[in-house]
Amino acid sequence: MSASIAPLKLIARPVGRLEGRVRAPGDKSVSHRALMFGALALGETVVTGLLQGDDVLGTAAALRALGAQVSRDDDVWRIRGFGVGGGCEPEQVLDLGNSGTSARLLAGILASHPFTSFMTGDDSLRRRPMQRVIEPLSRMGARFQSRDGGRMPLAIVGTDEMVPIEYELPVASAQVKSCILLAGLNTAGETTVIEPAATRDHTERMLRHFGAEVRVSAVEGAPGKRITVVGWPELRAQEITVPGDPSSAAFAVVAACIRPGSDILIENVGVNPLRTGLFTTLKEMGANLTFHNARELGGEPVADLHVKGGGLKGVDVPPERAPTMIDEYPILSVAAAYAQGATQMRGLAELRAKESDRLSSVAAGLAANGVRYEMGVDSLTVHGTGATPAGGGVVATHLDHRIAMSFLVLGLGTREPVAVDDGSPIDTSFPGFAALMNGLGAKIGPT
Repeated sequence: MSASIAPLKLIARPVGRLEGRVRAPGDKSVSHRALMFGALALGETVVTGLLQGDDVLGTAAALRALGAQVSRDDDVWRIRGFGVGGGCEPEQVLDLGNSGTSARLLAGILASHPFTSFMTGDDSLRRRPMQRVIEPLSRMGARFQSRDGGRMPLAIVGTDEMVPIEYELPVASAQVKSCILLAGLNTAGETTVIEPAATRDHTERMLRHFGAEVRVSAVEGAPGKRITVVGWPELRAQEITVPGDPSSAAFAVVAACIRPGSDILIENVGVNPLRTGLFTTLKEMGANLTFHNARELGGEPVADLHVKGGGLKGVDVPPERAPTMIDEYPILSVAAAYAQGATQMRGLAELRAKESDRLSSVAAGLAANGVRYEMGVDSLTVHGTGATPAGGGVVATHLDHRIAMSFLVLGLGTREPVAVDDGSPIDTSFPGFAALMNGLGAKIGPT
């Protein structure tokens, strides 16, 4: 999976209005967890709507290497699990491609098994820091060998005698939280994570759905939460319907917002309140965005999103909103480029530890297309004029799928087309992105 793939240069050309009805691909965060928890459960878990992207397929392959039976029949996936602590030693190095979620969550599972395993990934994943999970898992009893800075390839010397801990996250991160909770499943007693701000809670919701005891309480005098998992549960197989990914729906939503006269409906989008910060922000900017047909699937709230194009205005996005939209700041920056006035975004330090240094990547992409900005250590201010951005630039994606998709959306309304140097990573999270967007009226394709 981590072998080099020839760059795929893509270009987006300016279009008029977007129109139509589409369905977002399955939520990537929920898809990873559905596979992992199915592997940790007894019996056969059945999953529908699973994202078919490379990241999720990498998770499925890793779980097979640990002894889970994972099969697919069209849109239906079946996972016959090995139970908590029942995985077997992988014969080969686990190659997780571009997926930081796979790497960090699987580290928690592997650390609590009494064998040595090895993880690697593509060029991007090997540059990303793993120290944030190495530190708490080491305190629980696992041992690690890594490159400088806790980077992959990574050797994990696990143990089935993990020690429960109470761990306060230095930075709010759903991936690190989930890693520790997964390690806590195969640990006697209670393992607790304290987060400084509330992050997406798919792990807590799904663990309960599979039968684990998970307690969540507020932190007195702080916006975060205290999450405790009780070790050694007997997880039972479940049926899971994966909702559409709000982070993927975001690209079509913003594309419609920036093209006057657009009118689109995106069906079956997950609207977990810890994932909808972008939609809240767009409404504050004046977007015509409404939710319809609200319902619940597998413990997750879902709705259909109706978006009409129109003018946007700049806003100040509060830093405490960052955990609910951390993946959406690149596409929000695109919306801000079309808005009237400045949009200030703060609390963005986590963006520097994603598939690329997303803060710097976004800034460089804006500059290449004539959009003024100011960047700080953990902040970005985009100066929109309400006029059409110049465009005409070629954006370096640094193997980051969200940078690629965001700037292709930018090019749908600029005066000159916008190109990205490599769109091949898009398939890691959103296979069929160009086809879906073009079905609404976009013009995205090879240069």
